[in-house]
Amino acid sequence: MNIRPVTAADHEAWRELFRAYGVFYETTFSDQVLDGVWGWLMDPAHEVHAIVAEREGELVGFAHIRRLWDTFTAGPGWFLDDLYVAPEHRGTGVARALIERGYADAEAAGGGTFRWITAAGNETAQLLYDRIATRADWVVYEKELG
Repeated sequence: MNIRPVTAADHEAWRELFRAYGVFYETTFSDQVLDGVWGWLMDPAHEVHAIVAEREGELVGFAHIRRLWDTFTAGPGWFLDDLYVAPEHRGTGVARALIERGYADAEAAGGGTFRWITAAGNETAQLLYDRIATRADWVVYEKELG
């Protein structure tokens, strides 16, 4: 398995995986959303970047990671926006490898806190997350605007 930054050549495979990620969370991404996120990923100045997991020439997962600034430390922080592994590759270490690469990239870029959220019902993923990170004691609120 190879964990690496996404490239322009990954566009169609990434698009299929990102659509499947939306289905997992009962969301349908429009072409406008898919194109918008892809545009971010291809812009080296944008704060969101992606790494992908490749196995035998096939993309089998991705992680979207965003750099942000942490007011509790006045230093860098990192947010794992999206993590997805194709169903037939789950349980094979892909998610762990993506997260650990995210940790390594964040450490190389200045360290800080690496955070993410998941759906309360995503208990299978939480089994992994509980082994590789500390479960935070925060409650998340959201409001759609505009």
